[in-house]
Amino acid sequence: MGPLAGMRVVAWEHAVAAPLATRHLADLGADVVKVERPGGGDFARAYDSAVRGLSAYFVWLNRGKRSIVLDLKDAGGRRAFDLLLERADVFVHNQGPGAAERLGCAYAELSVRNPRLVACSISGYGPDGPHRDRKAYDLLLQGEAGVIDLTGTAEAPAKVGISVADIASGMYAFSSILGALYQRASTGLGADIQISMLEALVEWTMPAAYVAQYTGQAPERAGTRHNFVVPYGSYLVGDGGSVNLAVQNDGQWRRLCAIVLRQADLADDPRFATNELRLKHRDVLEPLIEALLADDTRAAVEARLAEADVPFGAVNRVEDVLDHPQLAARERWFNIDSPVGELRAFHHPMNIAGLERPPMRVPELGEHTAEVLAELGL
Repeated sequence: MGPLAGMRVVAWEHAVAAPLATRHLADLGADVVKVERPGGGDFARAYDSAVRGLSAYFVWLNRGKRSIVLDLKDAGGRRAFDLLLERADVFVHNQGPGAAERLGCAYAELSVRNPRLVACSISGYGPDGPHRDRKAYDLLLQGEAGVIDLTGTAEAPAKVGISVADIASGMYAFSSILGALYQRASTGLGADIQISMLEALVEWTMPAAYVAQYTGQAPERAGTRHNFVVPYGSYLVGDGGSVNLAVQNDGQWRRLCAIVLRQADLADDPRFATNELRLKHRDVLEPLIEALLADDTRAAVEARLAEADVPFGAVNRVEDVLDHPQLAARERWFNIDSPVGELRAFHHPMNIAGLERPPMRVPELGEHTAEVLAELGL
């Protein structure tokens, strides 16, 4: 079921980046065989026990896969692994630097045995260069790529609250694999894909990098505000709440002033006439905006924002998102099976018309070992 039905993916993976890529392949119908180590498997299984004893990260990233345990230091385990790779369409791994080469799983060797194989390696820094052998975790890559320098307040830099380096590299791995499979349909040949977490995240910081390169100064950290656009971000209102504003053009700015702030002449103030000027004078403008909203409730401000057709949104807690009315209306929640019973899950965002959403399960460690070995004739 799905556009990748019949595809076999071998996932020698752990943590977030590779499991995210392969879970999306499973979402599209691929048979993802997750190869785990004896004694504990993917170490993300032990991150926490928040989901009735299961790890929240593991539940998120591994539904729809089959888990097998192989000891790759043992001849029998290696034999099974080799057979899997010889019959696979896709091989994904994010093991440490040199691990695949030591195991004889470099693309040059694999492609001889299986020329149609699409092999994707995710590493921190890429297969060469002076940082090649460094350990790579999300926090470290956020620092290396300049993300921490752009995040937080002027006084206190901060990491992004989600695993953005892992997610960026996982999504580039996923999209690269799909591109390579499309190319294989016409050439008959697989591909060697090398995804660098650093490169994936630097791609996302390029607007700030351009500013730094061509002005000599990177954008300043702006907390919940934007470091390029003003007014854009979270602003306090009179009842202790806040609203997110996202003013993108001159028409929105004028309507904000006239209808929401009820100060139409503010739009023509020479300090605030363009976005660049508003950014330059944000230390005056942003306190003024909050002062003009200080006597209004959040509900009243949102009503005027809707009337003015100025983009706005709520600053939700994570708990609020679970009951978000838009997600409920679009039926984005469904149930999956797991070793601890039925769990609530979120539908993937690949809304391809007609794409079926088959039942899915979070696998126990080694749950499918015997099944997969039998398919290999072992």
